[in-house]
Amino acid sequence: MTAFGMCKTRLQVTIRQTGESFACADDQSVLASMASTGRRGIPVGCLGGGCGVCKVRVLSGSVQRLGPVSRAHVSCDEEGQGYTLACRVAPRSELELEVAGRFCKPFFKGFASSADPVSGK
Repeated sequence: MTAFGMCKTRLQVTIRQTGESFACADDQSVLASMASTGRRGIPVGCLGGGCGVCKVRVLSGSVQRLGPVSRAHVSCDEEGQGYTLACRVAPRSELELEVAGRFCKPFFKGFASSADPVSGK
C-alpha cells in the first residue's frame, strides 16, 4: 500500500518468444518495468517513443497509452493489428507480447542461401 492507502495493481507480462514473464504496475510502461527487473526480452532504446526499438505486438490482453506512438515506427494499420511501442503503454490486464523484429533479423534471411559458393566468380 502507498502512503495514501492505495495499492498499485501489478499485472503479469509474458514475452512469447522467450517465455519470460515479469510483473508490471498498471501505471508504469511495460519497457520501464521490464528494465527495472533486470530482464532483457524487449530491446531498449530511447525510452521516449521516438526510436521504435521496443516495438511489440500485443497477442492477448489490453494496454493503455502513456503517450504518443511515433507513426514512423507504428502505422495506424499496424496499431490496428496490435503493434505498439513498449515504452509508451501500460498494461490494463495480463499481457502476452511478441517482440517485433528482434528475433528475426532480415540480414540472416536468405543471404547465405542466395550467396554464390566460393567459386572465385
